[in-house]
Amino acid sequence: MSLRHFTFMDLYRRNAQLYPQAAALVSKHETMTYARLFQESCALQTGLLRHGFQAGERIAVLARNSFHYFPIFGAVASLGGIVVLINRRLSQTEIQEVLTDTSPRMLISDEDVSQSSLDLIKDCLNIRSHIVIGEGGHLTYQDVLQTVAADPAGPTDNAFHTGRDDPFAIIHTAAVQGKPRGAVLSQDNLLLSSLQLAFALKLGPADCYLNILPLFHIMGLNLALAVLLAGGKNVIMQQFDAFQAVDLICGHGVSLLGTFPPILGKLLEAMPASQEQGGSLRHVLGLEAPEIIRRCQETTGAAFWSIYGQTETSGIVTLSPFNQRPGSAGRPAGLVGLKIADEFDRDLPPGETGEILIQGPLVFQGYWQQPELNALTFREDWHHTGDLGSVDEDGFVFFKGRKAEKDLIKSGGENVFPVEVEKAILKHPAVLEASVIGIPDSVFGEGIKAVCALQPDQALSEQDLIEFVAARIAGYKKPRRVEFVASLPKTAEGSIDRMKVKAWYA
Repeated sequence: MSLRHFTFMDLYRRNAQLYPQAAALVSKHETMTYARLFQESCALQTGLLRHGFQAGERIAVLARNSFHYFPIFGAVASLGGIVVLINRRLSQTEIQEVLTDTSPRMLISDEDVSQSSLDLIKDCLNIRSHIVIGEGGHLTYQDVLQTVAADPAGPTDNAFHTGRDDPFAIIHTAAVQGKPRGAVLSQDNLLLSSLQLAFALKLGPADCYLNILPLFHIMGLNLALAVLLAGGKNVIMQQFDAFQAVDLICGHGVSLLGTFPPILGKLLEAMPASQEQGGSLRHVLGLEAPEIIRRCQETTGAAFWSIYGQTETSGIVTLSPFNQRPGSAGRPAGLVGLKIADEFDRDLPPGETGEILIQGPLVFQGYWQQPELNALTFREDWHHTGDLGSVDEDGFVFFKGRKAEKDLIKSGGENVFPVEVEKAILKHPAVLEASVIGIPDSVFGEGIKAVCALQPDQALSEQDLIEFVAARIAGYKKPRRVEFVASLPKTAEGSIDRMKVKAWYA
């Protein structure tokens, strides 16, 4: 540790000193104390070194939620490495693109995807070690831990003194031109974002977070780290199940939840009628329909916090209790500079709609190996989010959609770029042209609809096209509805008029 640097491993060392026997991580069958979390992180650090991992190299993680994420963060942080967090819901082709983009030296995967991971790394020659969590691999996570016994005192110093803005995590997110880009985050980005959240929610050692959101997702990571910083407890769910989640909330006194549609609605349906108002839940954060939010607050007594953020802003940058200003995305958090600007980056007054620009220590380090895109994104020393919004006289931010070049669909908490879906649709020989739009969806918040014109004398069913697309990209990106039309509206230049498609068919 250098004079003014603080890493994930330093956080674990601190918590091991302050709360050695307190539960840091809990799953269905196991509890990991803060002392053990630090010890396992030290052992993994040494094991990775023995297997050739070096500062600046990447280690990709393709796994469900588990304890293992946290020692990996600590070990890689102390070695000056970079964690590539892969969305396991992506298709094999999309995962291959992430691996090709980041060239990791190592891959850590679940045993249930170990065989498919082997298929992936055949074409990724830079991956020299494949570590499997569980059984089913030549090198398992336990093998790496047992390479050498952990020093109980932990690594007091090493040669890997990373800078505060050095890359630590890469999370791929939908971006311009329909191709996912790797958003690069530093340790300071993640720690400060989580510290800001812990402060806003007044989290402490008595708090408990239920990890429903995946740890490869920035919001899931935000909330888990906020509770770790506060010395609280993380309860890990491998996969969301509403009834199991209700049992865990009651059994562990869960005080904090993060949610995207349709999670909260399913939780409320699973709660018993005898559930007493004012239980352990204190805070629920996320995106939801107003009627679900009101029902949640009435049923549980918890405060629902409206939020706005991006992977590129290290997660949440605005938040406020829903009741303070229903319909808003909250107010800027403590470490956030935010303004609304026109197309020439000039400040707009309250009430006017423009692009949301962000400054401060939560702004990411840029897209992995995309210098031209980074220069555009960071022009005028502001992060240009590509999102539209307005701010009222009291500082509450209102989300107003996305700029044309960043026309994203937010379905169930996942970003879906219409162009990517359109490219998959147009591979079908019967399709002449297509436009993909977001439509209201009572379950996922925003649904995906494809409006298509077919080639002359061709026939195609809605279900056949949906299955065709699902075989080529991640399942959550496939259209849920397809409408066939004779032709799509065009602009004066002859391109598809997306605004008219939305107006006519949404």
